[in-house]
Amino acid sequence: MLDGWIDLRSDTVTHPTPAMREAMARAEVGDDVFGEDPTVRRLEEVAAERMGKEAALFVASGTMANLVSLLTHCGRGDEVIVGDQAHTFLSEVGGMAALGGIHPRPVPNQPDGTLRLEDIEAAIRTEDVHHPRTRLIALENTHNRCMGAALPPDYLRAVRALADRHGLRVHIDGARIFNAAVALRVPAAELARHADTVTFCLSKGLCAPVGSLICGPAAFIREARRVRKMVGGGMRQAGVLAAAGLVALETMVDRLAEDHRRARRLAEGLAEIPGIRIEAHRVQTNIVIFELDPQLPLPEEAFLAALAERRVKILRWGPRRFRAVTHYWIDDTDIDQALRAIAEVVGQAMRGPHLS
Repeated sequence: MLDGWIDLRSDTVTHPTPAMREAMARAEVGDDVFGEDPTVRRLEEVAAERMGKEAALFVASGTMANLVSLLTHCGRGDEVIVGDQAHTFLSEVGGMAALGGIHPRPVPNQPDGTLRLEDIEAAIRTEDVHHPRTRLIALENTHNRCMGAALPPDYLRAVRALADRHGLRVHIDGARIFNAAVALRVPAAELARHADTVTFCLSKGLCAPVGSLICGPAAFIREARRVRKMVGGGMRQAGVLAAAGLVALETMVDRLAEDHRRARRLAEGLAEIPGIRIEAHRVQTNIVIFELDPQLPLPEEAFLAALAERRVKILRWGPRRFRAVTHYWIDDTDIDQALRAIAEVVGQAMRGPHLS
């Protein structure tokens, strides 16, 4: 619970832990644009090691991490193959196109977050003067809009092989890649090794206040550093933020399994509430997506307002659809209270039109 609320809207609502606050207060800092912040440099070294890559770059956000990666991989008029439910396609303000002149080629995401190999191959452009050049395949792991699905190593290996046959590069938006690694019981580097570059967020399940990392070959990261500056991402005494990131990587990864357990508990509880539709068996990580029965006389805004009266927050995720995300500041008692609140609100709606 945070500030008296059970806030399940996202794992981005997490506050830094006491250990992070102490590390931030004690952080050794310098000008990171000059490459002189020792704490940032240490974070980048640890991040690269965790992902099995040569180098890493600290940036302000996951959106910036993906944007800088795409701008470094692709030139204007190049094309990236991306899922039609991908965060880079739906939720990053069209930055690849608006700022990079990069053309997205969406193909359908499957329920498990994957792109079918045959769909990827069919989307690769031929050498025709009318076509943009396909440069990159972009994946997402875990997949936000596909119930937090974790893409397994075998699938990633197959995409890598396809990309190699066609001379393409592979990027993974790994905002929650540590969730995937914990769920699949493999090192994060095993998921990252099949991609040229991978990004991950410190400010979601890892609980740090700010920041993401881009990991990849040293030459790529050198160029990405220039692109980061171009989009206004050069930070100065950023070691204050990087210090929290180091604590996150040291202390917050293994405990993600607790978030996954609570998400499954939430999903199983929701499945028992009449008027709620959910595929509880699909919950692998910390994201739960559910629906209100179309016949339930409960408007979406009324549902959210009634939950807010009970100090529970969830996120509207589309018509009759909602998302709940577990994180460090949600415990078992919070899950029980959230389930009681949802059952009460839905039950009242089934009995009559008035909520209280």
